[in-house]
Amino acid sequence: MITSFEQILQTVTDRPRQIVAVAAAHERSVLAAVKEARERDIADPLLVGNRRQIEEVAREIDLSLSGVEVIDERNYLRAARQATRAVHEGSADLLMKGHLYTDDFLRAVLDKESGLRSGVIMSHVFLLEVPHLSKLLMVTDGAMNIAPDLVTKADIIMNAVYLAHLLGNPNPKVGILAAVELVNPKMPATTEAAALCTMQLRGQFPKCTVDGPFAMDNAISVEAAQIKDIPGEVAGQCDILVVPNIEAGNILVKTFSFLSGGRTAGVLIGATAPVVLTSRADSPEAKMLSIATAVLMVGLQRDSRLKIGKVHF
Repeated sequence: MITSFEQILQTVTDRPRQIVAVAAAHERSVLAAVKEARERDIADPLLVGNRRQIEEVAREIDLSLSGVEVIDERNYLRAARQATRAVHEGSADLLMKGHLYTDDFLRAVLDKESGLRSGVIMSHVFLLEVPHLSKLLMVTDGAMNIAPDLVTKADIIMNAVYLAHLLGNPNPKVGILAAVELVNPKMPATTEAAALCTMQLRGQFPKCTVDGPFAMDNAISVEAAQIKDIPGEVAGQCDILVVPNIEAGNILVKTFSFLSGGRTAGVLIGATAPVVLTSRADSPEAKMLSIATAVLMVGLQRDSRLKIGKVHF
């Protein structure tokens, strides 16, 4: 099982180089990430953005543009559409968000004609490298679905489980986060967690184990779970954390990154091709690690689907 970013890098280095189409590529950290991915033989870029700025930054960071296709497009929305269309039409293997707002980028991804819709819910997964846990902890969804309802959360779980399987975890432990670990009718996050657990008991989530609600401490600390007398194989040992809303996930991950200095990556799952989706403020390393994670996903199909009950007469 892959438990670190170094293992991801080792795995994708042994695979064929992919082409990453970068939307709004005219920014230093984006091009620095592209440069390192190229030097590591992970991916070659197709750059869409302000050509003059791209060339200026490339010179500053010693990035050779020899053999690199650069599409001059200064409008952010059109740059996102052109990069997405390149993946849609097969001239690139994966898509990357550059220096533009996430909603503008996703507008191109979700376009019905030239986007990357696959027929399933798209959701975002952050990977957090947590050395003392000896794993890559997943957090979802902190970047795309704002306030997911019960059904959307179920789909979000299956998207994250798909990525966990790619990382070699055949039965990931999924924890549904809330402020407390008890069901409280006044706290919707806890009642939805209870419903998701019932779906788990009915066999609706294949190849994973779902439990909750969990507070953050007893989701990742066995000791905290024992102190609070929380039973079960998931308590304190979660591989995937499902947050109640986008604010909770975004704050959790950025606290881990910017206060603790933790290494992260971010990808979008559920599209027809892998999508790198990071914050504009993320480091070049985080963006490069996200490219590597997306390359790991290229060409691999998910084989598990959420089982939703239907009424039979």
